Amino acid sequence: MTALRPLRPLRLLVPVVAIAAALGLFLGIGFIAFQVGGGTSSGGGLCNGDFPPVGVGLGSRAGTTIGDLSDEQRSNAATIISVARDMGAPPRAWLIALATAMQESTLRNINYGDRDSLGLFQQRPSQGWGSPSQVTDPIYSTRIFIQRLLQVPGWDQLPVTVAAQTVQRSAFPDAYAKWEGLATQLVEQLANVVPSPARCAPSAATLPAGAVRTAISFALGEVGKPYVWGATGPNTYDCSGLMLRAFQAAGIELPRVSRDQFNAGGHVPVRDAQPGDLLFYATDPSDPSTIHHVMLYMGDGQMVEAPYSGESVRVQPVPWNYKELVPLATRPGTAPNTA
Repeated sequence: MTALRPLRPLRLLVPVVAIAAALGLFLGIGFIAFQVGGGTSSGGGLCNGDFPPVGVGLGSRAGTTIGDLSDEQRSNAATIISVARDMGAPPRAWLIALATAMQESTLRNINYGDRDSLGLFQQRPSQGWGSPSQVTDPIYSTRIFIQRLLQVPGWDQLPVTVAAQTVQRSAFPDAYAKWEGLATQLVEQLANVVPSPARCAPSAATLPAGAVRTAISFALGEVGKPYVWGATGPNTYDCSGLMLRAFQAAGIELPRVSRDQFNAGGHVPVRDAQPGDLLFYATDPSDPSTIHHVMLYMGDGQMVEAPYSGESVRVQPVPWNYKELVPLATRPGTAPNTA
């Protein structure tokens, strides 16, 4: 549940006819497998299927290869690899750091940037990254980037661009992807290591179609009922109260509040979400303890939610690029992922 009214990038109410159509899909003709996922990132799926094979397509999609880099750029790349390796981070973390630094500064330790952004990673002292002298120290800036990356839940299952964006909060979240080939080449040539793709951890089990249909149908049946903080129905709901009752109807017990509901099942990247998965907003998407809102994914880029005070239960498009969208979705009632 949420005590604060969260910002929303999209606030259009779905017309009654659209809700009726959605109800018809789930109630009238049974469960239909909508297009799953909806992220627009070009960075690959759970196992990063777009990752190029060794020796194939290693040039950057931005048209830059390792041969185009200056001595300064190559030296900074070597520093990033050395620091990350000394921290015990796996090669995939080196790759993500290199792609990030290439996008942010073209691997140059610059003393200027947008607002107070500085250094290899364009880290902002005003945002808690460190002092100006610290964030322009390649060793310090790499170390704090890697520390924050390793704190992202399931970071090694995420595409490069999603992992980087979760740490950096860039205004251009898809831009990191184009540097993955170059970052791979740097790791191979400077460290003599072949970085692995995203770890192919077993994804969460698929929920039975009947449970998904029941949960979504229940939530759709509550559309139009007012949001009231702390309410669990039957006439008013808050965000987690609606999820609680929807999955109870499907025979699945969830914890009461949204932060706990995040841990009530296996996790998948939001781009791989299926109907019946829970999506979340958090003040810091890399920190599940800051989750403050939960929604039920219906498929086809649509979700049903009890949004905030003054609004009612509604259906609307998922804001895939919203800065507070947590990069992992939860599949209720399934076992947690295992490495």
